[in-house]
Amino acid sequence: MRFVKRKLVVFVPGSALESVREALFTAGAGRIGGYERCTWYTAGTGTFLGGEGTQPSVGEAGREQRVTEYRLETVYPSELEADIVSALRESHPYEEPAFELYALREPVQ
Repeated sequence: MRFVKRKLVVFVPGSALESVREALFTAGAGRIGGYERCTWYTAGTGTFLGGEGTQPSVGEAGREQRVTEYRLETVYPSELEADIVSALRESHPYEEPAFELYALREPVQ
């Protein structure tokens, strides 16, 4: 099994969707073959409750929030993972962005 590409899934409020996409593309994400800027996203509702000492960018600590967010997915080369995660954290408006990283397998020939 050889892992050459990885997949990022992140939850982003609509107001930051384009700026997060741009930051990820600049860091090297979103390339599939001869195509660039490849993503997939869909809307949903994110919920969270900031605890004591948090400074949420939406709502206030101690109150549960419901926010329209987008589940944004893209791929990136594994060797760029540190750059991709750094770009995500720097461009995302949340104190603690929720994201997942997956290893992708090359198809069997």
